[in-house]
Amino acid sequence: MAAVIAVELKPADLGRSGWDAILPGRAAKASLEHDIDCDYLVVGAGFAGLSAAWRLRQLDAQARIVILEAQQVASGPAGRNSGFMIDLPHALASGSYAGDDSADRRNIRMNRTAIAFAGNIAGECNFPDEAFDPCGKINAAASPVGTAHNSAYARHLEALGEPFELLDADAMQRVCGSDYYQGGLRTPGTAIIQPALYVRCLADAVQGRAHCDLFENSAVQQLARNGERWVAQTARGSVTAARVILAVNGLIESFGFYRHRLMHINLYASMTRALDAGEIAALGGEARFGFTPSDPIGSTLRRIDGSGGTRLVIRNRCTYEASLTLPQNRLDSIAQDHLRTFHARYPMLPRVEMEYCWSGRLCLSRNEVWALGELHPGLYSACCQNGLGTTRGTVAGIVAAEMASGCSGQSLVPDYQPQALPSRLFPEPFMTLGARSVIRFREWQAGREL
Repeated sequence: MAAVIAVELKPADLGRSGWDAILPGRAAKASLEHDIDCDYLVVGAGFAGLSAAWRLRQLDAQARIVILEAQQVASGPAGRNSGFMIDLPHALASGSYAGDDSADRRNIRMNRTAIAFAGNIAGECNFPDEAFDPCGKINAAASPVGTAHNSAYARHLEALGEPFELLDADAMQRVCGSDYYQGGLRTPGTAIIQPALYVRCLADAVQGRAHCDLFENSAVQQLARNGERWVAQTARGSVTAARVILAVNGLIESFGFYRHRLMHINLYASMTRALDAGEIAALGGEARFGFTPSDPIGSTLRRIDGSGGTRLVIRNRCTYEASLTLPQNRLDSIAQDHLRTFHARYPMLPRVEMEYCWSGRLCLSRNEVWALGELHPGLYSACCQNGLGTTRGTVAGIVAAEMASGCSGQSLVPDYQPQALPSRLFPEPFMTLGARSVIRFREWQAGREL
């Protein structure tokens, strides 16, 4: 490898995440302003990075751990997530999320390990209920196409021996207050989180442990091997560590690894202003729920009632951006799409507007594997969560921490199996043209599910 890795810094996502904006103001932790030495350096304070730090502390209570976050905690992709910690198969490339039975059973066990890991931290550290709520979710179907997807998924869950409940249109209306949906499939094992609040709470919990320091607004600009140790350089300081975990998801390419092997997808969400008492009465339905679309390309819908009042969140539309950058005007048209999506479901709320609209990044591989493992002696990757940043990111953080610590025979995730490298992408411009064509066709095909 090169003696020095120059990290290609990328611009931030577009728009302020509503999840972060509705929370009370928070002062960022100090940025790194000096040179320090530690046992473990974790780069990235999202689901993977913070889970890795927590697991390292479980494995070695005396180790010194440093976490570097390029932005402010919860302002990056983790705080822009839709907030579903899903236990069941959720293959985005599949029409109904289903995959191979044996692989799905193994993934279910890993996902549930991640949810239990997060739930234990939330309980131990007294996270607010809205930060982590193990209430299950519903796959919502708005058309015969969506209903067919739910039926296929139900058959797959039945074969796996997993519990589910099929809901009719009346039951769906009682949940969400809208007659838009024809049916749904409820599963009990998902935890729904307020992603920005969860990440904030987890960051505070990690930093509250002895010998663990978190520095925000401290992007790594250079990473170099110095003898048996690694040196990460930021704008005003450096960290020298025996072992480094890169928990930066798709940005791992910016460090020179997995290039031309990762697909970078941008998703988009909008959040309404807080509803007033009259609007809440007109809406009806349950105070809090989470709908994932029966067709993976369709619209996610959530209702929340904690910090920031009663609001609804819509997530749909996705774009493929090989360069990891977005045009600044991208949100303008998508915000209008979200408003149309919302009013199609809630015509009884004609004066409700969207207060926030934002983008968020996810990372996929063509063969649906992680970018997870030891890259060089003492340097580990916990990246590429294939659209399940909450659960798979947590699993990746746990596994990378166990690898870095040399843990043997104590793994929390015995079902994890080393995987092949992510498959190479097709050459440009064919990869971008193909990916964008597939997305457009899938969106057209989704119809009312979008």
